[in-house]
Amino acid sequence: MNSKIIWAFRGGRPKQAPAFIVEMFARLLLIALLPITPGLLGQNSSDPSAEFKRLASELSAARLGGGTEIESLQEKALAYLDSIAASTLNSSSSPDLDAINQRLAGLVSHTPPIGENYRLLKLGGTPAAYALLVNFGQGGPAAVRIYASTNGRYGSAARIDRFTQKDFFDSDIEIVPVSMNENVFVIVSGRTDDLSTGLFSAWRFDGHGIVALWSSDLLQQSNYEAEADGFHLTYCGQPDDDHPSQCNKMTRDLYRYQDGAWKRVESTDLPEVKTAPQP
Repeated sequence: MNSKIIWAFRGGRPKQAPAFIVEMFARLLLIALLPITPGLLGQNSSDPSAEFKRLASELSAARLGGGTEIESLQEKALAYLDSIAASTLNSSSSPDLDAINQRLAGLVSHTPPIGENYRLLKLGGTPAAYALLVNFGQGGPAAVRIYASTNGRYGSAARIDRFTQKDFFDSDIEIVPVSMNENVFVIVSGRTDDLSTGLFSAWRFDGHGIVALWSSDLLQQSNYEAEADGFHLTYCGQPDDDHPSQCNKMTRDLYRYQDGAWKRVESTDLPEVKTAPQP
């Protein structure tokens, strides 16, 4: 850099710029001529996972605060989860669900993540369909996304949320696959109070969309398990209205998906369990 830079005129005579001005000018010129590299651009780009966490936190706060819930915000968050699920399912003929679920676990926005979780699981059918369980926070909102293969590529195929199914109880949900051959599953909602009061609903993905098969009433003291012979549901069939924590009769039902329908094939009253008197 030529040190004889003319920087000002006074009285018609040019003056030489001070040394520090020359040095500063040289540095600014060098920065302006530097190429813009992808690495530098990446430092200024937004972090998609951070944006997802922000949206999840807003969705949970809106539910807890009784505010307006906006479908477009929820869909924006779910679209990010869709991209993760689809990329994983299309990366291998045998997707590593443990690995993807560890990645999804890292997306929680609450510490500790009470009521918030995201999990991908395999349903039935050939080729298999997959379901993504989404709980944005304690009390909801919650959603289910279904992914199916078309021409060898997995993509979003159906959704369950309160915007598409108005009666869907989207609070603290679980998904229970009930068939290896059919894309039939049960969604368990609630069950977070002291009485494990929950609502149960059966669904089927028919390859094109979601079909609602059955829904229970709110059942207290409920429990469930899926076995080879069907879906077992145990609950208080005769609550004690005067003493809500007690049950006059427990019932155990067995459900199966057969002949194209969801059926209760057995219902049994369980023996009364006597509790020892308190001293």
